[in-house]
Amino acid sequence: MDLVTVADVRTPSTRDELVFAPGERPLGGGTWLYSEAQPGLTGLVDLTSLGWSPCGETADGLTVGATCTIAELTGLAPRPGWSALPLVRQCAESLLASFKIWNVATVGGNVALGLPAGAMTSLMATLDATAVVWTTDGGERRTAVAEFVTGVRESALAPGEVLRALEVPAASLESRTAFRRIALSPLGRSGTLVTGRLAASGEFVVTVTAGTVRPVQLRFDEVPGARALSDAMSRVDEWYDDPHGAPDWRRATSGGFAEEIRRELGGSW
Repeated sequence: MDLVTVADVRTPSTRDELVFAPGERPLGGGTWLYSEAQPGLTGLVDLTSLGWSPCGETADGLTVGATCTIAELTGLAPRPGWSALPLVRQCAESLLASFKIWNVATVGGNVALGLPAGAMTSLMATLDATAVVWTTDGGERRTAVAEFVTGVRESALAPGEVLRALEVPAASLESRTAFRRIALSPLGRSGTLVTGRLAASGEFVVTVTAGTVRPVQLRFDEVPGARALSDAMSRVDEWYDDPHGAPDWRRATSGGFAEEIRRELGGSW
């Protein structure tokens, strides 16, 4: 869609130039921005001109630049011990988008948009990633991705702030993971997406997205029994209601998926 109200596209090369005038928004891949009318939008600030590195392995894990495309992330070469890497493609393939979009759509854009079915939010929340935010005073702050998305199209970003990167800890990348997803149509928006992660320490984490208005995580020191997991799932009360699924259906399918994941990951390490 043509954004007929946009009068200017700026391409900053330094952080000092990353200031937003009234009516301006950051531009990453633009796959959502250009998908529908954007009332009040008068200018775009292209983050890709800043030259952020897509992905970088560190001593603590992996840093993913906010402008890293989904194609670049799915193309990440395997690393010894990183058992969780298959989850990247599983989440990417749950996007309501052609694989061609992967070459443009950015990981940070998908997270920052705050859609319940944001598959990169599902991925990063499951991996206990931290969102690195550039603040308007020239500093930065960090927030767990599971808490960064606060509601439907809502996030922890304050006006003028920018999501700079996502930091994934090595312990998460070395975890075993499990994935379950359902939609009302074969290529439709995710009705609910449930993932599990079992760390070498024994910690067991279930993450629910798409079926809830924001990421919901259930954490256990070890793989729980069926009743303990069911009780924890029964206390989840933020089920989303839209044409892609009713809350009671999302609750029921998510509970079933969580139990399947418990059994899948509950075997020997």
